[in-house]
Amino acid sequence: MAMPHIMETYGRLPIAFTRGEGVWLWDRDGKRYLDAIAGVAVNAIGHCHPKLVAALREQVGTLIHTSNLYEVELQEKLAAKLCELSGMDKVFFCNSGAEANECAIKLARYYGHKKNIDNPAVVVLEKSFHGRTLATLSATGSRKVQAGFEPLVSGFVRVPFDDLEAVRKVAASNKNVVAILAELVQGEGGVCVCAPGYLKGLREICDANDWLLMLDEVQTGIGRTGKMFGFQHYGVTPDVMALAKGLGGGVPIGACVAKGKAASLFTPGTHGSTFGGTPLACSAALATLDVMVNEKVCENATEVGEHIRTTLRRQLAETPGVKEVRGQGMLNGIELDRPCGDLVKAAMDKGMLINVTADNVVRFAPPLVMNKGEADTLVNSMVPLIREFLQKPAPAAAKA
Repeated sequence: MAMPHIMETYGRLPIAFTRGEGVWLWDRDGKRYLDAIAGVAVNAIGHCHPKLVAALREQVGTLIHTSNLYEVELQEKLAAKLCELSGMDKVFFCNSGAEANECAIKLARYYGHKKNIDNPAVVVLEKSFHGRTLATLSATGSRKVQAGFEPLVSGFVRVPFDDLEAVRKVAASNKNVVAILAELVQGEGGVCVCAPGYLKGLREICDANDWLLMLDEVQTGIGRTGKMFGFQHYGVTPDVMALAKGLGGGVPIGACVAKGKAASLFTPGTHGSTFGGTPLACSAALATLDVMVNEKVCENATEVGEHIRTTLRRQLAETPGVKEVRGQGMLNGIELDRPCGDLVKAAMDKGMLINVTADNVVRFAPPLVMNKGEADTLVNSMVPLIREFLQKPAPAAAKA
């Protein structure tokens, strides 16, 4: 179906879905697909989970939107739950991951000005992805995302991912820095997982220099890594955390969660969002968190995610062209030695929905409720496709 009235911001695949259940989607012709990308890590509890559907139906018939000019009871209930689960203090609700990161950046700048720093700067990482608004694409470590949108927003200092020494050098040389914004797993950067001591090292640097430690958990939060929040693997709590994607189970909602000195920076008028934290979105998020906790979804993500990595490593061992299988929880990648975007269409033809990130990494981010049998279906379908793809001659540029 052509879409002549839609701006061409996506290279869309020629397929449209009409129904979903669990890890499965059906297209207009009734063909079934195993969804191994989950709306890009959004449908955390699967498609149309009964508890989520029931909560939305009830809320739609009760109250959809008022505004943030008034108290929103479900906002406070959701904020209290997020603070309980994270150990943090306060929440600002918005609609997306980019907005949550924008909020974090504004918090950092406001924090800097409170310290009488005229040009506060934020340390960001190479190959990161934080969104497509002007500030978040400026913070993003991808020239491809930034190209054509100059002049970029200033105030960002870039260092390599997972490199504490580079951060220490910035701390010693740049007195305008007030925060660092980091991903613990770089999803768009190729499913790159930080070293075990990285977050602890960042916490120590931030504490020594009075910086805010800000984590972009838009993709890793809400169980994706096997913990409710990615930072919980490392025994360190950030000052600021951006959430979105899986939080609403498919309904748009974002959150900027803050602790300690960062939690009380904003005052009335310093930030806002018309649609942030509507009763409908908060209802969806509360239902999603209820399922996550009571149905032990994080535990499932840990077990099944490890099963996927172990099986992939075994079946792809000694396969020429496979560089690494890596990931954490239910966020996994297979790095190949060449661009592999063609695998997306090949997988779709076989009833598998995947995507490719960083040009040469096959990414799996399925619903966190996927079971081992469904995981085996995914792996046993994808491994032959990857082998067949790698048997073809690599493009000259890939060989170079």
